[in-house]
Amino acid sequence: MQVILLQDVKSLGKKGEVVKVSDGYARNVILAKKLGLEATAKNMNDLKLQNQHAEKVAEQQLEHAKQLAEDLKDKQVEVKIRAGEGGRTFGSVSAKEIAAAAKEQLGLDLDRKKMVLPEPIKALGTYEITVKLHAKVTGMLKVKVTEA
Repeated sequence: MQVILLQDVKSLGKKGEVVKVSDGYARNVILAKKLGLEATAKNMNDLKLQNQHAEKVAEQQLEHAKQLAEDLKDKQVEVKIRAGEGGRTFGSVSAKEIAAAAKEQLGLDLDRKKMVLPEPIKALGTYEITVKLHAKVTGMLKVKVTEA
C-alpha cells in the first residue's frame, strides 16, 4: 500500500513523501497513529497543491529577503555608548542594542540572533554588520557607534 506521510517517520521517510509499506503496517501503525494518509487520487492531488503553495510562499520570502538586503545596503544605524578618555568605551555594543536601534531609527524588525558580530564592538566608529535575512540571502548594515 502507498501512503503519504504527514510527519517525519524514522527509517521510513520525511513529511510529504509517498512511500510503499505493507498493508498491515499501514493500517496498524501509519493510519492508526495518524502519521500518514492512504495515497488515493484525491490525497495525491491535495499533496501536489500543498507543495505548489509551499514553493510559492518560499519564493515570496526569498524575494522579500533580497529586497530587504538591497534596502539595508545604504542605511545606517547610530548607537550611542558611554566613553571615557581617548574614546575608550565602557562595555561593548551588542546585537540586541543594534536590533533595538534599527527598529527605532529605521522601523525594521531585525532578529538579533541573525546578526553576525565577529567580535564585540568596543570602540567608537563605523562598522559593517552582516545580517542573515534568509538561508540564501545576507545583508550588510552600517552601524555608527558614537559617544553618549
